[in-house]
Order: sequence, then structure tokens, then C-alpha cells
Amino acid sequence: MSITFVPTPPVPALGAAPDASVDHAIQAIVSGASTDATCTTDLAAGPWDFDIRPGYGPGSSMGDVIPTGAPRQGELPAAYREATEDELDQRIRVAKETLGDRVVILGHFYQREEVVRHADYVGDSFQLATAAKGRPDAEAIVFCGVHFMAETADLLSGPDQAVVLPNLAAGCSMADMADIDQVEDCWEQLADVLGDLDEPDEDGRVPVIPVTYMNSSAAIKGFVGRHGGIVCTSSNAQTVLDWAFERGRRVLFFPDQHLGRNTAKAMGVPLAQMPMWNPRKALGGSTEAELADSRVILWHGFCSVHRRFTVDQIAQARVEHPGVRVIVHPECPMEVVDAADEAGSTDYIRRAIAAATEPTTFAIGTEINLVRRLAAQFPQHEIFCLDPVVCPCSTMYRIHPGYLAWVLEELVADRTPNRIVVASDVADPARLALERMLAAKPPVAASAR
Repeated sequence: MSITFVPTPPVPALGAAPDASVDHAIQAIVSGASTDATCTTDLAAGPWDFDIRPGYGPGSSMGDVIPTGAPRQGELPAAYREATEDELDQRIRVAKETLGDRVVILGHFYQREEVVRHADYVGDSFQLATAAKGRPDAEAIVFCGVHFMAETADLLSGPDQAVVLPNLAAGCSMADMADIDQVEDCWEQLADVLGDLDEPDEDGRVPVIPVTYMNSSAAIKGFVGRHGGIVCTSSNAQTVLDWAFERGRRVLFFPDQHLGRNTAKAMGVPLAQMPMWNPRKALGGSTEAELADSRVILWHGFCSVHRRFTVDQIAQARVEHPGVRVIVHPECPMEVVDAADEAGSTDYIRRAIAAATEPTTFAIGTEINLVRRLAAQFPQHEIFCLDPVVCPCSTMYRIHPGYLAWVLEELVADRTPNRIVVASDVADPARLALERMLAAKPPVAASAR
């Protein structure tokens, strides 16, 4: 495997904002210019070196098993693979200026700095999908994120708008942990134990309401919509669970067990009433009595980025930085959330730091691209990632500026590559599940750049 190195960036002057680029940090580690650690030196290579192979690629999810038939990206032309960072930056700027209002670029918080700098809107998955709704004039929506996010943008955008994912190999290991066949099988097994799942009791509540995290496929969102369920985000999960408990005796929550457990625990649901559903086991690995007594049935899924954070890391941060303020994402394990000072969505973390009026030391438990960007944006604070090992989201990192330059220049040439389209039989019920979420609590708008 060939690895092309970029020049090591200069050391910032004393008092200057730190370099937000995770790629620069990894290149410095691999070249020996930095003594920091990375989870794999393969991150120094271009993602095109991995696009033809099965797997999520180097980074936090590289050990996760990818489903058979997961999308692969075709070969990126050599002109983009061999271009320097500055050359790609210039090509993106020229193409974007040429396209004008015909195209809107959406950048997730976890994207590379080299990509985010070109985004018209930056936010979390649902903020960005709803931001696209505000640009009905755009012919194309270039979503710099992962596959389920592009699907959601297609669900919420106009029928004549094309949603483009720069690298088709940018999936999500957590979203893939709950596929539609497994969820349908789970639903059938629950019906065998709990009776007709569509039949309300004397209080008007059905036995189970399905709730899916935004980080799930369109097929899963469609399943939820067909069965009276709802979608949630990390910022409105409690509101959504309140909505579900008004309509059902219990909730089937997927795919992220940690967001479900942390949210339900904060609402007073006992851990004993939150059995895990492992799709590879009969009845998910629980007994009929445990399922009957449950309030929240948790799917056996997780985010490999947020599973890297530990209680020991928090303890070490408190020893080395007395008075540190620890904020973690609710996708982290329960023990980590309990040990932190605060837990909240990516937007919550960003807003908490922006609101701090006095210089503060923050230890943040979320994806490294966002953490480094916050450190650069708020140099008056000391901001660092709880995990000292540089290990970005494997799939977010598949969106390289080379792919962004390629899709934009293809659009300039009136070609639309990598279009993401959700079939109508899935899209209609999936939109219903999203509309229920909007009715429960409107999302916060994405921040324009």
C-alpha cells in the first residue's frame, strides 16, 4: 500500500489557535514529527486505498463486521488521488463558485476540517437534513457525512433535488447493527410473547412502540413508521420516549443501546426493566418474563467512536487537570456518562463550550474531528479529547476532499454521481416516523457558515 505524506504543518506560535486538522495530526504521528499515538497508521493513506476492500476502513470501526453487500465506491480518478491539499482546496472552491446556488454542501460535525471548511451548513445529521429543506432552489445536495444521513436528506428534500454522497463507502457501523430482517424477526418474536402488538389495552396503549435513533437506515425508519413508532436524535431522546410511553407499555429502542439506556435511566426506568435484545439469540437472549416486565428493550448496537471512552480516562483527566469540566456524548457507555459532569449531543457540547465565559479546561468524549475543531475555535479554553489516541470515525473519514472535488466537478459537467434515492415504499412510512418526531419536538436549526 502506498502512502502519500503531506508536509508536516508548522508548530503554532505561542498563544495561537491549535491546528484543527486531524489529518495533519496523523501525518505528523506517522512521520515521527509527533509523539502522539493513533489507533492505526493506515489513517495516513487516502481512503481510496480501502474503497475496493470490504470493511469500514481504518479508524474506530475497523474491527466491526460490515454486512455483505454494503455499498462500495468506484475508483477515484488519479487526478484527485494525486492532488495536494492546496490543489484540492482550490478545485473545490472554483467548482463551488461555478455551481453557485445550484448546489448546497452539508458538513457533519465529525467531518475532516479540510471538508467542513467548504460546507454551507454544519451540524448533526438531522439539523443538516432539515437545513436542506430550506434550500429548495438547490438542484443538488452534497452531503458530507455517511449513508443514513444522505438517505434522511433524500426523505426530506424536494423530489427534483439530487442528494449526493461523495464516497459511497461512507456507511455507519452502528446503523448496520440493526438490519431490517433482524428487526422484523424481533417484532415477530415479541408478538409471540406479548400478543398482538397493534392491539391497544384498556388504557389505549399498545404492547410495544418502536423507536429508532436517527443513526439508522431508511428501511428501519420505514419499519418504525409502519408500526406506529417514531425517530429520535441524541438531543430529543427523552421527549421522544415520553411520547412513546404515552402510547405504549414499553419501547423497543434501536440501534444504540447506550443512548437508550442512558436516556431511560435518567427518566427513572430501572436497569432491571431494560433487557438487551441480541438478534443472534432466541428472544434476544432474555426470558419471556423479562420481556413482559420490561419498559425499554435495548438493541445490541453501539457506536465504536463513543465506546472508546472510559471511566479511567475521566479519572486521569481529573488528576492531570484539576477542575476540568468533562462532557461526553450519550452514546458513551453508562458508566462513562455517570462519571462525567455532563452528557449531551454534539450540538450540546458545542453550545456548552461557546457559552463558557471564563477560560475553562474541557475534556470531551466525542469524535476527534469535532474536538480539535472546537479547540481551534475557542483558544481561550483548553479543550482536549478524553481518548489520547487519535482515532477518528472510520466512515466519516472516508469523505476526503478528493471525493468532494470530484463530485462537484462532475456536477459542473452536468453529471450526477453517487445519487442516494430512497424507494417510495420505504420513504413514505419513514417520513411519517420523522414527522412524528418533528411534532414531538422541533429540532434546533443548523448553524450557517
